[in-house]
Amino acid sequence: EPEVLKAEVPVLVDYWAEWCGPCKAIAPVLDEVARAYAGKLKVAKLNVDENLEVPKRYGIRGIPTLMLFKNGNIEATKVGALSKSQLTAFLDSNI
Repeated sequence: EPEVLKAEVPVLVDYWAEWCGPCKAIAPVLDEVARAYAGKLKVAKLNVDENLEVPKRYGIRGIPTLMLFKNGNIEATKVGALSKSQLTAFLDSNI
C-alpha cells in the first residue's frame, strides 16, 4: 500500500480475484497499458481474496475494479472489464 500512496507517478490499482473471468480478460490489457505508459503510470494488482482489508477500506464491491491514485488520493474509479481503448481513454482523461 505505501508504494501506491507515496508513488511519484499516478498508480492504477487493479482489484481482482483468481475466479473472476472478467479480471482474467483485462489482465493482458493492463500489461499492455503498463508498458505503454511506463514512466508516466504504475500498474499494481491486488488480489481481493488474499487481502480483505484494503478493498473493504475503499468500498470495493465488484471486480474487476480499477482505481487510479494520484498523490495518495483516489482520482478515478472504473468497475468492470474495459477494452484497451476504453482504458487508455480513462487514463488519458485522468492522469
